[in-house]
Amino acid sequence: MAIRVLLADDHAIVREGVSYLLATQADMTVVGGAETASEAVALAVQKRPDIVVMDISLPGLSGIEATRQVRQACPPTRVLILSMHSSPEHVYQAFGAGAMGYVLKEAAGTELVNAVRTVNAGRTYLSNRLPHEVMDRYFFGRNSTSPLQSLSLRERQVLELVVEGYSSSEIAITLSLSPKSVDTYRSRIMRKLSIGDVPGLVKFAIRHGLTSY
Repeated sequence: MAIRVLLADDHAIVREGVSYLLATQADMTVVGGAETASEAVALAVQKRPDIVVMDISLPGLSGIEATRQVRQACPPTRVLILSMHSSPEHVYQAFGAGAMGYVLKEAAGTELVNAVRTVNAGRTYLSNRLPHEVMDRYFFGRNSTSPLQSLSLRERQVLELVVEGYSSSEIAITLSLSPKSVDTYRSRIMRKLSIGDVPGLVKFAIRHGLTSY
């Protein structure tokens, strides 16, 4: 039976290229494409793919948050990250959200095909372009607790949208909340992280791989 793959990337040319690549494989079929994190989660629930090939930099909520939601909503579906970001923090956050593989876009091609097969078989995959020794030292050296772990799922969602520049009203619409609730969440996030302003939140988000900006 063919491996059913869902693609999540905000660039149509990337989705088309990856779709064409996977379509040339006899054991793979692409069942859909998503431009945003919310679309990726919705399509994963609808299509129930074997693998979601997920970009990190998506409009609104990040691919890391989408990975977490896909894993919660569709436990049998596995997530493979395909990203331009090569920092240990991005890899750490991706695997922490439930991803089983991480491939760099610059290495896409044969490696991506191999990664899809590896993850589908239930094994983890880390791009050959990533320095494995550095990754091992980074993962081993991380504290068992991270400041992000003090935030609830909703607080993480609000944080990601705040640092992406969304206003309270825009966040409210995206997350189906009231603007007042968004402001409450933002105040709670700042208190938990001991950060006093939005620029500080942006620096925190970059440092912890929640955004590339």
